[in-house]
Amino acid sequence: MAVRGEKVVVLEGRDGERARAIAGELAALGVEVRFGEPAEPPAGTSLIVTTGWPPHHPLLAAAAAAGIEVIGEVELAWRIRPEGAAPWLALTGTNGKTTAVRMLTSMLLAAGHRALAVGNVGTPVVEAVTGPGDVLAVELSSFQLHRSPGIAPYAAAVLNVAPDHLDWHGSMEEYARVKGEIFARAGTVVHNADDEWAVRLAAPYEDAAGRGGAVRSVGFTLGVPRPGQLGVVEDLLVDRAFVADPASNAEELASLADVRPFAPHNVANALAAAALARAYGVPAAAVRAGLLDFVPDPHRIAHVARVAEVDYVDDSKATNPHAAAASLAAYPSIVWVAGGQLKGADVGELVRRAAPRLRGAVLLGADRERIREALARHAGNVPVVEVAGQDTGVMDRVVTEAARLAAPGDTVLLAPAGASLDMFAGYPARGEAFARAVHRLAEGHDGGAA
Repeated sequence: MAVRGEKVVVLEGRDGERARAIAGELAALGVEVRFGEPAEPPAGTSLIVTTGWPPHHPLLAAAAAAGIEVIGEVELAWRIRPEGAAPWLALTGTNGKTTAVRMLTSMLLAAGHRALAVGNVGTPVVEAVTGPGDVLAVELSSFQLHRSPGIAPYAAAVLNVAPDHLDWHGSMEEYARVKGEIFARAGTVVHNADDEWAVRLAAPYEDAAGRGGAVRSVGFTLGVPRPGQLGVVEDLLVDRAFVADPASNAEELASLADVRPFAPHNVANALAAAALARAYGVPAAAVRAGLLDFVPDPHRIAHVARVAEVDYVDDSKATNPHAAAASLAAYPSIVWVAGGQLKGADVGELVRRAAPRLRGAVLLGADRERIREALARHAGNVPVVEVAGQDTGVMDRVVTEAARLAAPGDTVLLAPAGASLDMFAGYPARGEAFARAVHRLAEGHDGGAA
């Protein structure tokens, strides 16, 4: 905005050496940076672009009272797009967003497009809209969607909706409503037909499509698809939406073996990505090629090692109960490593559903007692070990206890169901600590690791 002649003032709540260095670079562009927690907009403000402040932040409340428009970075990106800018294929969901958007990008690249993965996945959308890509795969969080009233994706998907960030949004209903905003101006609406909230959010657009409206509504399911859906038939991913005669025909897109790492929730991610890709005209062969080329990000059901016929799997990215439930559903016999910051989420239903699969549980972190209580209620026969402390040796003790509880054929699964900041710098640091501890266990074991 500064290069367009606008006066730009950046309000930065965090101070430090790096922030000061960035402020110096911005000053050279004519941008003023003010440090501290502001309570009111600067005098003369006509527009505020926020990047994560909750709706109840004092400055945003003051802006609303003064009639000043407040938007997010994603909305700003949409507004400054040049003529002929790359269309957006956008997706959101409580879990699976990054995996699905990277799968989508891989499919688009396999089809010969200059595709970029942007948004919550890493590269800010505002940097990408003037870049070289001819199509953008856009991952959007609920925070980003909250202040994005004008975006109109070529196609948009909701992967799933489960309780998360309720402290920020205020209620489950508001959190879901914001997720559903991704559909408001989308050309094609893609939803998870197996997810109650996603179905509810897509319902108005299905009605519009049924009345001959311009919006096209497409579902995806882990079951056999109906006309207008993508789904699974035996061991194949198939399309009954983007074919000439959905009532009687389906097109094979890929096999379950092409989805890596294999897990039911990853199949759902692949189907969502395929639906967006197909909406954009990607051929079936490129969907399969994209899945085969896809390299999963770390700490997402990543196999670490096999020690004494026990598999050790790092899914540190499972930072809420919904994500942990998907991970637990992928394995038949599990020693569960869980704990961290639950952020007010309830784990009772998660434990109840997972109980038949649990051989044992090892708990760590700030809210481990709440998980222990849920295990006592719903899985009273499952042995539980709590590992107290926050020192660097905690994860070694966790892995040692998990190995003691495991039998040949079991999976020791790090799927914490909580955030990591009570003990680690982030979920990657937690996953890396787990992997290092597993490798040390393997080195000390007579049989080594396979």
